[in-house]
Amino acid sequence: MSEIILSASHLYKTYRQRSGRFGFGSTVIKALDDVSINLHAGSTLAVVGESGSGKSTLARCLLQLQPLDSGEILFQGRDLSKLSANELRHERRHLQMIFQDPFASLNPRMKVGEIVGEGLLIHSTDTPSEQRKKVLSMLKRVGLEESDMQKYPHEFSGGQRQRIGIARALVLEPKVVVCDEPVSALDVSIQAQILLLLKELQQEMSLSYIFISHDLRVVRHIADEVAVMHNGKLIEQGKVSDIYAAPREQYTRNLLNSIPGRKQTAAQHV
Repeated sequence: MSEIILSASHLYKTYRQRSGRFGFGSTVIKALDDVSINLHAGSTLAVVGESGSGKSTLARCLLQLQPLDSGEILFQGRDLSKLSANELRHERRHLQMIFQDPFASLNPRMKVGEIVGEGLLIHSTDTPSEQRKKVLSMLKRVGLEESDMQKYPHEFSGGQRQRIGIARALVLEPKVVVCDEPVSALDVSIQAQILLLLKELQQEMSLSYIFISHDLRVVRHIADEVAVMHNGKLIEQGKVSDIYAAPREQYTRNLLNSIPGRKQTAAQHV
């Protein structure tokens, strides 16, 4: 097994939600309740669960986009929560995110070349010419053309816009990429293309993925390990093959049984 590149220990995150007839009361919601995970270098850890399970909160907290109540997040041995703003900015180039909605996450007023190159303006000391070469190279790696640099997001299909989002995340050559439901807004045929692209880029660039999803059908094709979340708790974790063959928890079995065709397939083997 490869080294652990990202480790999260005993993460807690709560929200206060107004309650009562006039909204004067409040209810504490435990979005993360003692969650611990390890991501091995070069591998994909899928975090799965239904809406409200805490998986997207986990994604944002891992990248320090939201503050934790308590817990420790180590990236290559450094505790991200203890870094100064300047140190965290430096580490951020190594920790990138691919978002769920490829249209909402792209600035409609910016051209594609500007969108993909924005991170280089912040984190790179390259000349404008060198930055342009990196942007063009990355766009070609995700299946787009040089002419696309001058276009706007609305000129592309959903699958193409997600390729732009992938290029934006990877142009900085990060080490860890959090993929937050990256194919859930796409047609099934396009999902397969994007998943294949993510796997190819992972191998080419030695990337480590945390793949957030509610869809275990999708997860099976990309993940090495699966962590199952329910009501803010991590209830089960293991290799993909083990979780799919013999899940321990009833909640995990219910998720697996919701995959179209799985019950029929299981029945055929009885």
